[in-house]
Amino acid sequence: MNHASSTLTDLLLDPILKNDPAGPRITFYDDATGERVELSAVTLANWAAKTANLLRDEFALEPGTRVVVLLPAHWQTAAVLLGAWWAGAEVVLDPDVEAEVALVSASRLGDVEDVPDVAALSLDAFGRPVPDLPVGIIDYATSVRVHGDQFRPTLAGPALAGRSVEDVLASANASAAANGITRTDRVLSEAAWGSPDKLIDGLVAIFAAGASLVQVANADAAAQSRRIDSEKITRQLSL
Repeated sequence: MNHASSTLTDLLLDPILKNDPAGPRITFYDDATGERVELSAVTLANWAAKTANLLRDEFALEPGTRVVVLLPAHWQTAAVLLGAWWAGAEVVLDPDVEAEVALVSASRLGDVEDVPDVAALSLDAFGRPVPDLPVGIIDYATSVRVHGDQFRPTLAGPALAGRSVEDVLASANASAAANGITRTDRVLSEAAWGSPDKLIDGLVAIFAAGASLVQVANADAAAQSRRIDSEKITRQLSL
């Protein structure tokens, strides 16, 4: 594949979809609520496609458009990021950087008041909408479900905070190698994705290696210990 014209999502998902489309790709736990959601590569790609279609059709997003993402480490965030990259967007994680589109949790709406187009995520496991949204704000859960689960990728712009697709992928591969992560690994992590480097280490590197991620929010120590066995964990990322 020609990296110069491929989106980051193409480069991350295509090898996984070829080699292990049905195996668990991201498993999300929230120990505060008891939530557990598991997505295969095929299902994650479908969610990413829906997100990319939403961005293109409802926000008229074009390659190179800057999209600010203010979301916690969550399976829906993975879908949002992959969708944004598939649509050729440049993802930024800093609300002070000027952006044309924002995808944010309800608690971060106040950080994107100057962004022209905003979608809010409830991150609810059952897809419930964000209540009492201000006029003009799109509810992601309500809107994304009506979009198609196939997407024809466009040309890629910068991928992450001004860094090119090639640079992000190279950093991800280096991070995976430094942590000994390979395609046979099942990686347990509580790490946040709040900066470009943390996002690369905590998500992109794992997918670049072809590995599987178990991401945990509000981790309970006893549950984590049991989870190492139940989820067949082979690697753990430090916070």
